[in-house]
Amino acid sequence: MLTNIFSQAGLANLLLSLPAVLWAITFHEYCHGYAARLLGDPTAEREGRLSLNPLAHLDPVGAICLLLFRIGWAKPVPIDTRYFKHPRRDIVIVSLAGAAGNFLTAFVCAQLVNFLPALFGSWGAQQFILLMIIINLGLASFNLVPIPPLDGSRILYVLLPPSCLKYYFWLERYGMIIILALIVLNVFPYLMQPIMSLLLRLLLV
Repeated sequence: MLTNIFSQAGLANLLLSLPAVLWAITFHEYCHGYAARLLGDPTAEREGRLSLNPLAHLDPVGAICLLLFRIGWAKPVPIDTRYFKHPRRDIVIVSLAGAAGNFLTAFVCAQLVNFLPALFGSWGAQQFILLMIIINLGLASFNLVPIPPLDGSRILYVLLPPSCLKYYFWLERYGMIIILALIVLNVFPYLMQPIMSLLLRLLLV
């Protein structure tokens, strides 16, 4: 995308991507906070993060990566596991909630395409709804990668036996560096392309 970003089509795609990116990261974090609230943790609500305002969740670097590379992240919603009655189970539920929100968005958008195709007769409408699907699927899939601080790492933390936690804590220390290095080296597209292709085929039947 970077090679043609300043072409007419590239700029159009960039502009159409902006609302999709803002929705994807906002709803992702809102779902984390909402799930935590349902499980007894009011931290996100108390700190103003149980909100659909994009400014409450925006991480500039993560948003730019999502905009340009279709993989990215938002500012994590604060969670206090001391409020959970079943911490191990509830951590998994809250961690999966963000990706679930993005998958739900992609599913709803795909159903609009499948059942109301007349709404998407123009190139702009078709491109926007496709970007909504791709960006939400990309954000969900990327955040399930088990590298800290991504959501998948919290699930990994719960599932790991105590004897392996020292490796997790090492990974946690360097997780962000590893993620940025994998983005720069363009590794994630090769890992995620088969998953994205499969999900798109399942949704756009």
